[in-house]
This record gives sequence, C-alpha cells and structure tokens, in this order.
Amino acid sequence: MAIAVNKDTPSPEVVAPTDKILGLNKIADIASRARAHGKKVVMCHGTFDLLHIGHVRHLQTARDFGDMLIVTLTSDRYVNKGPGRPLFNQLLRAEMLAQMEVVDYVGVVDSPDAIMALELIRPNSYVKGQDYKNPEGDVTGKIVAERDAVQRGGGELVFTEEIVYSSSALINQHMNVFEPHLRAHLDELRQQQHASKILGYIENLANARVLIVGETIIDEYCYVAPMAKAAKENIIATRFHDREVFAGGVIATANHAANFCREVDVVTVIGERDSYEDEIRRALLPNVRLHVIRRPAAPTIRKCRFVDPTWLHKLFEVYYIDDAPLTADIDAELCNTIARLAPKADAVISNDFGHGVITQAAVKTLIEHSRFLAVNTQTNSANLGFNLITKYPRADLVCLDALEARLATHDKLSELPDIISKHLPSVIASQRFIITHGPHGCFTYEKGGAVHSIPTFSPKVVDTMGAGDAYLAIAAPLAAMGVTNEIIGFIGNVVGAQKVEIVGHRKSVNKIATLKAINALLK
Repeated sequence: MAIAVNKDTPSPEVVAPTDKILGLNKIADIASRARAHGKKVVMCHGTFDLLHIGHVRHLQTARDFGDMLIVTLTSDRYVNKGPGRPLFNQLLRAEMLAQMEVVDYVGVVDSPDAIMALELIRPNSYVKGQDYKNPEGDVTGKIVAERDAVQRGGGELVFTEEIVYSSSALINQHMNVFEPHLRAHLDELRQQQHASKILGYIENLANARVLIVGETIIDEYCYVAPMAKAAKENIIATRFHDREVFAGGVIATANHAANFCREVDVVTVIGERDSYEDEIRRALLPNVRLHVIRRPAAPTIRKCRFVDPTWLHKLFEVYYIDDAPLTADIDAELCNTIARLAPKADAVISNDFGHGVITQAAVKTLIEHSRFLAVNTQTNSANLGFNLITKYPRADLVCLDALEARLATHDKLSELPDIISKHLPSVIASQRFIITHGPHGCFTYEKGGAVHSIPTFSPKVVDTMGAGDAYLAIAAPLAAMGVTNEIIGFIGNVVGAQKVEIVGHRKSVNKIATLKAINALLK
C-alpha cells in the first residue's frame, strides 16, 4: 500500500514502509533539500527496543514541531541495556518505526550516541522526552554533547511532556528474557531499591586511586583456518589469515580500572628482549601511569593463541616465557617501587599470574605497605598447582575462580559455599572472599555473614579471556570503599558480562556501558 508524501517536500517516492529506512547520508541529503524548500526538519533518537504508547505519543508530539520527522536508532552493537538486549535487532526495530505514519524516515546510527547523526542531518528541532530535561539524570552524560551538536547545526533541543514509560522496565516485568533464578535476584534488588545506591557506588570510584602489581602479558591471536590432515604426518595443519596483538595481564586490568577510577599505577616487569614496550605504552589509557622494571636477556611474556576465526575457537597456544626467579637486584627494585607507591593507593591489587614476578619478598612488601590489598593468584598451564593463594599470609579481599579455590584448599569435591565460607578462611587470613564460577555466576562471603550466590548476566559469550581480571579491577576498589560483597558480586557480574563479549583486549570495560546496563537491569 502506497504512503502519501507531501508533494512540496523533495524526497524519493515511498511505496512501502520499509522504503523509509535509509542510510544516514541519504537522509541528510533529503533533510538538506527539505530545509532549502522552507520545511522544518525534526529528529528523534533512541533505542526503541520495545515500541510502546510512550514512544507513540512522543513521536506524535515531535511531529508537531515541524514538517518532516526523522527517527534514528542506535545500532545493535552500541545498545548498552544489559544482557539479552536489544530484544529486537536493528532491522526489526527500524521496521517497527517505519510502520508508523507519523515517521517520515528511519536511520540506524552505528555509534553510542546521536552526535554523528545530528551533525549530518542538522535538524531544526531535536526532540527528547521529559526524562532528559535534567542532564544529571542522564547516566551517559551525552545529552549535553547532543544539545551542542544540534546548536552547531542551527537547531534547538526541545522536550515533550508526554507520559514516560521505560522499555527496559516493561521488558523486565512482562517478558521472560531472564532465567527464573536471575529474575528472582533482580526482583530482590529492585525491592530493596538498590539501583540508586549501586550507581552511586560506581560514581564514587571516580575519586579512587588504585595500584596494580603483576605480570605484563602480550596476548597474541593468530587467526588460522583448519585444513585437512597432513598426508604423511599426524600433525595439525592450518592456513594463516590474520594476527592481533593485545597488551594483557596487568595492562588490561589497569585499563578496566582506569575507566572507573581517577588514577591507576601499574608496577610490572617486562623483558629487554622482545619487550613490546611501545605497544604496551600505546595501549594504556591516559590516567594510567606505568612503572616498568626491565629484565635483562629475557622476553616480555607472550602467549600466542592459534584461533579458528569462524567461531573464535582456540586451537592451541605457545608461550614465549622465561619464568626463572628474579635476580636479587631486580626483586629489590620491584619491592622498593611497591613500597613507595602502595601507601598512596586506596586499593592495591596483586594481579598474580604466577610467572615469577610476585616473589615472596614482593608478597611481604605488598602486605606491609598496602592500606587495602586485593589478591588473585591465577592458575594457568605454566603454573598449575604451584601458584596458590596460600603464598599470601593475609589479604583484605581474595578473589579466585572455582578451580583456584579448590587447588588452594586441596578440596575437589566440597560444595563451593563450604569452600568459600569454611575452607578458604582456614588457609589465608581475610575478611572477604569471592569465587567466580563462569556461567554459574559467583559466590561471595564476608566473615560472620552469609554466603551469597549471584547469577551471571552473560547470555552471549564471545571470549572468556580476561573476564576474571575485569571483575577484580572493579571489585577491589569497591571493597576498599566498604561496599558489601553481595553488591560487589552483582556489579562484578555485570562487568564480566561485558568483558566476555569483547575479543581479547580490543577494548576495555566501559563505565557508561556498565551504568546503563545496571540501570536497565534494575528498572
């Protein structure tokens, strides 16, 4: 069925609703010609994941501000509404909007905000709902930047006074997008009105200073396609496609923390041979200070994973590593650097990958000079069974995965609630314990309290590498602030859900995305 188009408005013929869905450059050209003919162009922007009466009234009112209504929506990869969102992909969301007679054109914006679209389209009016009137209520902080973009193009930001509904709240309350145990946990947090408190805790991290100590690791992904078996030998044959090199280990952890905290210091050891120092420094966020100790005649640790690019399946890996004990002079330099920086930090993280950097002298120094010490001793293929939390006499927060906790307590069979509340406290003096458990979420325990099980929020897992380090990066400064382990477990699982959707260390976990995900989950 054909749609009537204003004959005075220069635009292509629209014969079906989906014809309204165009690229941004095409829409910008149509808008420019409309303005040249004296028409007023109006633009709205949002996610529009579940079209409801609030959207309908908002768009109808917006249309009254001009002659042409353009609606743009955020592309799937930039929707930060928590796990399982968007509920509908960008093509379906665009089609839903295009079905509305009041909407003239629909475009998808491949960006986390509307700024790029506003600069292209240059609407006379950019219309937002009344919930955006107060800029402080916008967790993204983008409404001010969008207003400036509109004004640069000669337009104005205006607000509707229509009834406000939340798509996230409607989805959470009326659509079974979560498993029953996860819905129950979120309902409990909502009933206790934790949303504003949790968002406040994260905002308070903006004043925190964190020190992270441990190994720098170069994580290399070699993308190779499996081929047929070698005809004359029993070996794996692959065809090389591409290669990515990431600055991992403490560098990745530091970048996660730096997205939330004011200052991050990193104390690490790298090799003088194959150091990758330039790549490491380029990878760091501006508020991270790097304190490097160089190890002569050794390489910076590099772990090369050979990855099938189709599904990101890791086939095998090769370590380039010298994990011999540090010499006395390098160990002394490491300890002196820790002793100088640790007293200034609100939280110190020992990101201990077990490759020889965290020596017994370093452990002693960390304990003596840290106001708050959070520790993870990682188990990996180079140290299985040898890098245990028992090397630390005490810590203020212990954060381990399930295998690391079982190895430390020599307990293969007990339930994790018993391990975290009974067995771990017997091998290290600490008030707080967290055990991460992959797709099962995490367990948290504070001495004298109950064990809490917090479900995971990760329906989409792309790459699990570094998820525990991202969790630790947010858990440590929150614990140092006095936030309860139960709340830390929830925030940590939200952060972990973001990290497992990132390939390698292509980017770090983002504060704004975390705030938006929490806000959406608890509506």
